[in-house]
Amino acid sequence: MYTTMHWGSYRPVLENDRLVDMEPVPWDRSPSPIGRSVPGAIVSNARIMRPAIRKGFLEGGPASREGRGAEPFVEVGWDEAIAITAREIDRIRKTHGNSSIFGGSYGWSSAGRFHHAQSQVHRFLNVLGGYTYFKDTYSSGAARRALPHVIGEMDDLRKSHTTWSSLAEHCEMFVAFGGLPTKNAQVNSGGANDHAVPYWIGELARRGVEFVNVSPVRDDLGDVTDAEWLAIRPGSDTAFILALCHVLISENLYDRDFIARCTVGFEQFSAYVLGKSDGLAKTCEWAAPLTDIPAETIRSLARRMASKRVMINMAWALQRSIQGEQPFFGLVALTSLLGQIGTPGGGIGTGYSCVNDVGSGRNPFSGPRLPQGRNLVKDFIPVARIADMLLNPGQPFDYDGVQYHYPDIRLVYWAGGNAFHHHQDINKLIRAWRRPEAVIVHEHYWTAQAKFADIVFPATTMVERNDIGSASSDGFMLAMKRLVAPVGESRDDYDIFADIADVLGERESFTEGRDVMAWLHYLYEESRPRAEESGLVLPSFEEFWAKEMIEYPWPEEKQVLLRDFRADPEKHPLTTKSGKLELFSERVASFGYNECPGHAYWYPHQEMLGSERSKRYPLHMLSNQPSTRLHSQYDHGKVSRDTKIAGREPMKISPADAAARGLKTNDIARVFNDRGEMLVGIIVSDATRPGVVQIATGAWYDPLERGLIGTLDKHGNPNVLTPDVGSSRLAQGCAAQSALVEIEKWQGPLPEITAFEPPPFAER
Repeated sequence: MYTTMHWGSYRPVLENDRLVDMEPVPWDRSPSPIGRSVPGAIVSNARIMRPAIRKGFLEGGPASREGRGAEPFVEVGWDEAIAITAREIDRIRKTHGNSSIFGGSYGWSSAGRFHHAQSQVHRFLNVLGGYTYFKDTYSSGAARRALPHVIGEMDDLRKSHTTWSSLAEHCEMFVAFGGLPTKNAQVNSGGANDHAVPYWIGELARRGVEFVNVSPVRDDLGDVTDAEWLAIRPGSDTAFILALCHVLISENLYDRDFIARCTVGFEQFSAYVLGKSDGLAKTCEWAAPLTDIPAETIRSLARRMASKRVMINMAWALQRSIQGEQPFFGLVALTSLLGQIGTPGGGIGTGYSCVNDVGSGRNPFSGPRLPQGRNLVKDFIPVARIADMLLNPGQPFDYDGVQYHYPDIRLVYWAGGNAFHHHQDINKLIRAWRRPEAVIVHEHYWTAQAKFADIVFPATTMVERNDIGSASSDGFMLAMKRLVAPVGESRDDYDIFADIADVLGERESFTEGRDVMAWLHYLYEESRPRAEESGLVLPSFEEFWAKEMIEYPWPEEKQVLLRDFRADPEKHPLTTKSGKLELFSERVASFGYNECPGHAYWYPHQEMLGSERSKRYPLHMLSNQPSTRLHSQYDHGKVSRDTKIAGREPMKISPADAAARGLKTNDIARVFNDRGEMLVGIIVSDATRPGVVQIATGAWYDPLERGLIGTLDKHGNPNVLTPDVGSSRLAQGCAAQSALVEIEKWQGPLPEITAFEPPPFAER
């Protein structure tokens, strides 16, 4: 028996019908330890045992919304919770229309394809007439809007990356902007069966590939001990890339034939790089004080890249920043100048080691998927603009060349995910979260989002239900058979939605008359023709369910990104406006965004070192993917909690910056700026460059005073400090990596960690 999670597949160990351990499957080359958090977590104090309604909402309805996050909950029966929820949905959609309902549910939730919470809630809301939806992701929002204009859709690129095995045969040099952190490659949406990235990075190193880590953090390429580390200033990658391009153009080291055949916009881009259009040449000497990389180092790297078969990859972390689109514009320009796009072992990467599937070489078939139905509501937001939407109904916002208006949201329905983890400026979010008339949440655990809801439904976890695990480019499909009985009174999201739909007269539309097993059979059989299109022949559902695991055959040919385009750009055009790589996008230029003029562009801002603001907050905080959990999932599990320092999330700081503040490893420190403050545990590390501190995302928000805006976060959630601003008007993406802070040693008594405890409960 197996089960699949976003961080791996496991063999469960059961004793007396209790889950006691998760053992890695035998085919996984580098299994993730995160799975070992699950057995203890599902029966912890954090588990939501029964439906619960905030006391003020139960007694006074929407008028009590200022009590969100502060008031106790009242546990109620299922019938009452479902009736109240159905009443609120019906009242709001009839009074304000379906566009007043926001179907949030951003988050990975279950790896199973049927119980995927986001698909469930969207299907449910579509049956009821639709909802305001979101576009893009926090992980890659800026890149998702930038790349289609200059090279192609990000999802298409992700599935088409040159395989690691091809890189091992042909690559001579790998330049990694943001490194290749294998901790990020623990995960994959839908499942990560074979964690091959550490193996392949090691194989490239064994074959003599030269690695260059362009990152403020040495550990971002820690798997290669002799990698060259260029400790760049955060947010200055675009300046660095422009200087590299200046060397290639001014020294005539670029591939003229490739530029002529496969690109447009060279004249406009080169005029900017050489300073002909603005009077400022983007030389290595210009970039050196902006990046903290010596001019000769930049110049040497450009020349070396021009002489070798080189892969240049950009981590998604770079675009989670103000002007996050620009490094990706620069990446396309730089790799186009080198002329190696479409060659084995060379070219461009936009996600190696960001997740497990990129470059895997596995079959891209994604497996079964639950149909969500048709959304009749056209209103949407870029995903990272939740708080702005709630605070500014009716106000305009720009996005990808068009001006839209924020809808007036009266009800938020969330199943899976945790906005109080992934959204920036939590204190602003709390203000926004108190604007809707009702907030309804499905959750396994008492996260901050659940504690800030009005109605909370306890949902089953992935080990308490039947499902199918399958992911694109992963190569496996697993039967996820129920391992243990649901804890407490938890129910499947599907059953919760079916019962609410029943009250609203839409059960048949939602369920189509199927129970869970009938759906699994239907979805599996429906996927078989799509599998054949990918060259796969799947057995019957009954055979699959009995066998429990299918491994797909490897494709015969090793994939090379844009190989056909390189060979014949007229016959195999890209999806850009011109059909070619665009060093300058006329379409983007036509939008009139001064911060985004259509080519890679240096546009300094205040939330970076060297700015006026940095005199007050002189440390740049980087908040990246944790190694001990997926985002905030299972922060309450053993694997994550064992890494805490006095219960706080660890933060790395350079020896020089620690000494200047009287800090040493295992100290507790207060990190602050004008947006908020938090406590962290200190790790002094020479793997972090001076002027930079690094903390993982995902520590559950734990306010010192419940519900109080601006109170101290006791636990170390970096989003009390990050700015809630869009990357630019092009993408409106997450800008969490643009955050300046200051640190001081904590001198007072340590407050108790309560993040993993349930909220207070009250009687009626």
